[in-house]
Amino acid sequence: MTDVLALLREMQAGDLPVHGGRTLAYVYDSGLTEVDRIGREAVAAYAASNGLDPTSFPSLLAMENELVGFACDLLDAPPSAVGTVTSGGTESVLLAVQAARDGAPDVSSPNIVVPTTVHAAFHKAAHYFGVPVRAVPVDASFRADVAAMADAVDSSTVLVVGSAPSYAHGVVDDIPALAALAASRGIRCHVDACIGGWVLPYAARLGRSVPPWTFAVPGVTSVSVDTHKYGYAPKGTSLLLHRSSQLRRPQFFASADWPGYTMLNATMQSTKSGGPLAGAWAVMRHLGTSGYERLAAEVFEAVDRIVAGLPAGLTVVVPPDSTLVALACDASMDAFTVCDEMKLRGWYVQPQMSYAGAPPTIHLSVSAATLAHVDELRLSLAESVSAARRSRPVEVGQGVADFIAALDPSALSDDDFDGLLAASGLLTDPSAGLALPERMAPVNAMLDLASPALREALLIAFLDRLSRPARP
Repeated sequence: MTDVLALLREMQAGDLPVHGGRTLAYVYDSGLTEVDRIGREAVAAYAASNGLDPTSFPSLLAMENELVGFACDLLDAPPSAVGTVTSGGTESVLLAVQAARDGAPDVSSPNIVVPTTVHAAFHKAAHYFGVPVRAVPVDASFRADVAAMADAVDSSTVLVVGSAPSYAHGVVDDIPALAALAASRGIRCHVDACIGGWVLPYAARLGRSVPPWTFAVPGVTSVSVDTHKYGYAPKGTSLLLHRSSQLRRPQFFASADWPGYTMLNATMQSTKSGGPLAGAWAVMRHLGTSGYERLAAEVFEAVDRIVAGLPAGLTVVVPPDSTLVALACDASMDAFTVCDEMKLRGWYVQPQMSYAGAPPTIHLSVSAATLAHVDELRLSLAESVSAARRSRPVEVGQGVADFIAALDPSALSDDDFDGLLAASGLLTDPSAGLALPERMAPVNAMLDLASPALREALLIAFLDRLSRPARP
């Protein structure tokens, strides 16, 4: 009989490591084995519990209210504030947009105004809910251009958004000015603090300079904050907090017009495992304020040491306000090759494509667990830079570049996609299917030539090819 758990461990060996502080995207590691154990055991204990009906599982309701209460205190929320646990930052964003739309029923064609650095989840919300995004270019510091956003707001705008911080660059928008803009027009202001919300308050307590962004800012009506990031909880939980229950009410959904039970949902999910909520609550109770403050001190020490010890040829795009660092390369190398070289040395750092005239960058989401390995990280960066210089920047052949330039994103055919797969080395043997190459720099260099619309179409086609049934 097959040992399924052994098979799982064997399969997992090919994944990125989730512990050890060497994966600087996707996962957030406290470095504390006890935190990991408590989170796992709480998830397992509540895996079969159903969050659909809080009256049937009152312990889940108690944990949610306590977790929300902790966050309200952390984010300077007033006594009127309420909140909901969601499945992650994207669901929190979706619900913030949906609540803003449905909270303004008199607006026939609602829109939202955001900086171009806002998380892509807001574009997903626009796609799902038919609420157009008016994306406004940021200023030279990569922060929201408040005056330009004010020009974009009109009588149909239902939401203004700022980030604390933005993912790509790690800087906090001018939330007081954005909130004042929204309040002056009588509309909502959402702060997307999914990645910074559980660490920036502790940074302020540690004496670091943090721009104001919480509910202490007049005019902020909602905040999203993820507990599975710097709350160091198991995936996936997030919180969406509203300044009042009146602002939250449009988020709720009820339906009694069918012969079954009356459906009543606070989030987009109906049935949902109680495991992630229990895991987040357990980790929060275990760490508490003092534990989170200690972890914040460690992650910011790691950030400071990384930024101070960058090798020649790498610079920060902008000094980070939080735990996210964006690095730019000089002309002697390219970011994609540096990322490949780091992976060969056991580190995962995330490549970011060029955008609006800005070149590609290297993204680091630093965790507390990274602090113990900062010296090794700095050495690996220096070695990767040297290797990238020796190999010179990746060049895409003119024929491939011309082929990419001629593609129409709205009419991308299977033959077009197969041609690019063959050129990139992702489909060397059509009968064997897709195969990721060891080095992704040539693939990323080709994608970087594509317009955002074409890149989206290509990656959707790529995902479609990856996601096919594995039949016996």
